[in-house]
Amino acid sequence: MVCVGPDGAFSVNAVGLDGAPFPLSFSVREIAGCWVVAATAVQASELADVLVSAAQDTVVVVDVATNSFLDEKYVQWQPSRIAAAQGVTCSVHGFGSLAGGVVGLSDEALVMRRQDLPGFLHGWSPYELTLVGLSGMPRAEQLDEIALAIGTAGQGQPILPTLPGCSLWYSGHDDCYAWVESTDQGVCLAIMRRLLALLVGSALAEAEPVEVSEPADSLVEALIADSPHWIGKLGAASSRTVTVNLSAASEPWRLSRQLPRQVDRAAVYDVLKSTWHLVRL
Repeated sequence: MVCVGPDGAFSVNAVGLDGAPFPLSFSVREIAGCWVVAATAVQASELADVLVSAAQDTVVVVDVATNSFLDEKYVQWQPSRIAAAQGVTCSVHGFGSLAGGVVGLSDEALVMRRQDLPGFLHGWSPYELTLVGLSGMPRAEQLDEIALAIGTAGQGQPILPTLPGCSLWYSGHDDCYAWVESTDQGVCLAIMRRLLALLVGSALAEAEPVEVSEPADSLVEALIADSPHWIGKLGAASSRTVTVNLSAASEPWRLSRQLPRQVDRAAVYDVLKSTWHLVRL
């Protein structure tokens, strides 16, 4: 079960000046032995357990930007100070000149146990967050190699194949847009399952959080078999059922694109039974 609160990504984001509800978007592709997912709308904290499962032993937070932790001059705290305030024990690695002018790198990296990531993200919102997952504790040289790979990455190209020893790459923007690369195809299914549960939860959560079950992998596998790109919007919703109208797309969704009118599938959630089924339209 997924706990969905009234301040989740689908609830707090909107599209355009008229404040239209933010859509679900999911796009997946396989490149160079890794699976790449672009998705909305999801906060880092809403994906924390999925990222923990994909990260093997260790999470390295290489970039943090937030308005949640500012000093008296409105300057953001260093990542290590944020971790300390969150009660998370981690080691700190300074990138020095490697971080100079590089998008996606803070001055310092936080090296933590993967199970500490949810605690690090609890109760605040990063508008930029970048992290990698790997096995074991990385050496200082390996962390510098990761920073160098980030600084020289090609625009729009997967970065995970260039990161030595890493199995996961996560980049979040505006705590709404997620870009995830993993060596495990199951991570793609987990993200789509989570998006569907979060969108349904946004229709049910009012003053208090609600718990929503995720659909089975078989439902998501059927969708991806039909199309690698999906856009979803809430359909009919009641205290008994909530429908997500899904449209297959020819390419990943962008904020500047109009939402499709044609509906190709409907994912229907039975609130009382906590079950899902897929309807072909």
